[in-house]
Amino acid sequence: MTLAPERTLTEPTTSTTTTSTTTTSTEATGTDVAKPNVNSRLRPESDPTREFKPKRSGKPNPMAHLTPEQVEEIGRELDALRQEVMDSRGERDAAYIRKVIKTQRYLEMGSRATLLFSGVKVKGVKPFWWIGTAGLSIAKILENMEIGHNVMHGQWDWMRDPKIHSQAWEWDNVSPASQWKHSHNELHHTFTNVLGRDNDLGYGIIRVDEDQRWTLFCLGQPIWHVANAAMFEYSIAAYDLELGGYLAKRKRMTEEEKAEFRAQASEVLGKIKQQATKDYLVHPVLAAPFGGTKSTLTANIVANLARNIWTNTVIICGHFPEGIETFEKTSIEGETRGEWYLRQMLGSGNISGSKFMHIMTGNLSHQIEHHLYPDMPSNRYAEISPRIRDLMERYELKYVTGSLPKQVFSVYKKVVQLSLPNKVEGRRRRDTVKLAAARALRKKSLGGRPR
Repeated sequence: MTLAPERTLTEPTTSTTTTSTTTTSTEATGTDVAKPNVNSRLRPESDPTREFKPKRSGKPNPMAHLTPEQVEEIGRELDALRQEVMDSRGERDAAYIRKVIKTQRYLEMGSRATLLFSGVKVKGVKPFWWIGTAGLSIAKILENMEIGHNVMHGQWDWMRDPKIHSQAWEWDNVSPASQWKHSHNELHHTFTNVLGRDNDLGYGIIRVDEDQRWTLFCLGQPIWHVANAAMFEYSIAAYDLELGGYLAKRKRMTEEEKAEFRAQASEVLGKIKQQATKDYLVHPVLAAPFGGTKSTLTANIVANLARNIWTNTVIICGHFPEGIETFEKTSIEGETRGEWYLRQMLGSGNISGSKFMHIMTGNLSHQIEHHLYPDMPSNRYAEISPRIRDLMERYELKYVTGSLPKQVFSVYKKVVQLSLPNKVEGRRRRDTVKLAAARALRKKSLGGRPR
């Protein structure tokens, strides 16, 4: 079998919106060598005359205290660290991901076998339901987080294993892999936390930064946020499909654009049908001879719900807690590699915890390290995190981290606070809401979504 060449997805490599920092070549020995590369979107060196436009909220530029020379030195140090780790990839890393995949497969098979007897009661309790549901929930989380997400980032492409390759992997999720890789790898990781460019900032339904526009729609975001967590895989599928954009622009779209959207929508619906058939038809029917049809159905529903809520929790804690910075669109014009690295570090946050917790998050508890090096094997993030923290502290940059409860509370607090308009001197918030409500009645519109 001929394998596709390795793709490095640290930053995408398409059109003028790309920010690729590396290319990979194969020497005569057949060994992959990650080499730094400067993409056309990034300037090769800093422009000392470039000025940053102040943010509407008045928040200071978190990089203002750094000289251009310091910024580029940070870039060189981070390049060297990346090269050091990528050059040391080997059997230990390959054994790790294969072990995780094997564990996940056996856990899922064992849990589904247990659920065949999920209707059996022992002293009024269904022990096989509880055991099977817990195991299936963990298996689904592992598949989505530590395996699927990271495989599709190209973290394991260097192994040249056709079964563990970003171009071949399709995950246990209703969002098609190809669409997810476009919206996540190519857009989010290029324009991390850039207002108006990174749609992951609240996914278009939640206002998570003071510099995002407030509308009446935001008043309901504490509800949208909880609902989004419960149905997260479907929300991500709609987001990757850019359903909101289509509904807003469909009257102005060409027939070719509409046809392209319909083709992508058909792909999403096909994936939803496939997932629903597997979880809500095939496995419940298999449990019928043992009287476990209904209980197996509920177990699959609960497992998917648990996976959705956990995945959403990990992601919001890595992107939206207090201390995370956002950036104006103009701030990335003429951006250098060092400035790109700084944006990744300042626009991400970590979660502290046990080794098991890190694995269950897909090592996205090391979100800062992941955003710096999305294509680095996830098992290496814990190793480099002390060095990243040391670098940031040396340059007086805030390394945002905290326990899971702390980060969750921080995000939910922000969601509630930003559901209201910003405080403006001389005007009460309630007056702002009343004015927006009056305007909405005239225009028969809530004013659109936050952006």
